Amino acid sequence: MNVRFIGHATVLIELDGVRILTDPLLRDRVAHLRRAFPVERSVPEVDVVLLSHGHHDHLDFPSLRMLPASRVVAPRKLAAGLKEFDAEGVDEGDELEIGPLTIRATHAEHEGGRPPFRTGIALGYAILGSRRVFFAADTELFDGMTGLVEDLDLALVPIWGWGPSLGRGKHLDPQTAAEAVRRLAPKVAVPIHWGTYRPFHKRASAPFLTEPAEAFARAASEVAPDVEVRVLKPGETLEL
Repeated sequence: MNVRFIGHATVLIELDGVRILTDPLLRDRVAHLRRAFPVERSVPEVDVVLLSHGHHDHLDFPSLRMLPASRVVAPRKLAAGLKEFDAEGVDEGDELEIGPLTIRATHAEHEGGRPPFRTGIALGYAILGSRRVFFAADTELFDGMTGLVEDLDLALVPIWGWGPSLGRGKHLDPQTAAEAVRRLAPKVAVPIHWGTYRPFHKRASAPFLTEPAEAFARAASEVAPDVEVRVLKPGETLEL
């Protein structure tokens, strides 16, 4: 299995011959945000795109249009508005077969709507094959997180956002993300949703682009010492 952290919540997962891309955000500029490092646009053809919710930093139409045609999966009510991409809708608990893999939609505790998409539903995804991966997308802690994916090999856990603070809504910060790792109990945890975008008036060397990952690694070592934390910078790849 290869996992490339392209940046923010965009991760390319290659498992059992299947390529999966999560929440593609592939632009240097998004509204008032600037990418802190050059974007990796050489994303190969993918078999499926998993969309977690409708916020602009997770559902980006220009980025979706950059990709070759592929299967797109999204929360059901959100998918209804994505006819351009022939999106397939799923609800929490639904499972899809993609080659040798099973993709299961899981709970996420996050308000994920935006106009004109009225649904606030957000999902995570468990990717189950010869290895077992959990993409948490955006969420805060919730009761059912313990044991959510049995025998979990890799957890992709959000730890921050795109500015000096997390902003409004339900998110994980480095400390609560460490607690999420303790509950999920993966063999390996990779922090995502950090270190990629900054408001245009903030420097590319701003501390919020590096400190969240360091704080997460420290907190996880305290509350989940048996979990290996691998911090990937945007563009880096982990091979398991």
